[in-house]
Amino acid sequence: METTLIILKPDAVQRGLMGRIIARFEEKGLQIVGCKMMQIPRSLAETHYEAHKTKGFYAGLVGFMTSSPVLVMAVRGNGAITIARNMMGATFGSKANPGTIRGDFGVSNSFNLIHGSDSPEAAERELKLFFQPGEVLSFERAGDRWVYDMSGGKPE
Repeated sequence: METTLIILKPDAVQRGLMGRIIARFEEKGLQIVGCKMMQIPRSLAETHYEAHKTKGFYAGLVGFMTSSPVLVMAVRGNGAITIARNMMGATFGSKANPGTIRGDFGVSNSFNLIHGSDSPEAAERELKLFFQPGEVLSFERAGDRWVYDMSGGKPE
């Protein structure tokens, strides 16, 4: 099972889309194992997006991410990173396919509603930035036997 970081960005929070977006992850069968609303401090945003520091959009991105509260989540499931990225859709709402989060709720190329880790390494790094030890939980859900076929000994 993988755990990935998902951030519902300031535009998703301000537009009242948190519940609808969370529902999509849960309806897909992914498990929310950590969740908190927060105002991202500038230093954390700068660290989180440090790979983009030399790019022209960096300052605007840091400003946007610190402009209003966000909802950060740890989301777990078999293949959670790829599944979440597919659910999110293309980076720009104007180019995202219908049926994806960005495709259904976004039109902006700047405000794109959601962040998701893009690799296991990024997920590990990002989860540590936003969650303290003990804030990401492990627990069984009774319904998981109906989400994953475990007959082969591993989730399918």
